[in-house]
Amino acid sequence: MEKHNHYFYVLKCADGSLYAGYTNDLQKRLTTHNSGKGAKYTRARRPVELYYHECFATKREAMQQEYRFKTWTRKKKDLYIEEMRIEKEAAHENTEKL
Repeated sequence: MEKHNHYFYVLKCADGSLYAGYTNDLQKRLTTHNSGKGAKYTRARRPVELYYHECFATKREAMQQEYRFKTWTRKKKDLYIEEMRIEKEAAHENTEKL
């Protein structure tokens, strides 16, 4: 079985803004951003924290989600993240009942 190690991720910056990206190693990428060696956008907005992420089977799928997310308004981004968190929580509760 193929490992799902393609991630679309969202960081919350120190100024409250969001940064979205793609990686195949979440922890390494977060460390890179916080060390000042990541994206130019996050360098001046450190520290950053992992705010949200999704796993995908392929790099293409993860990057497509990143692109979609970047076209949305801040309000839509916040609503999406909240809805996905609720959905994941419900799925987790359903598997615990089994």
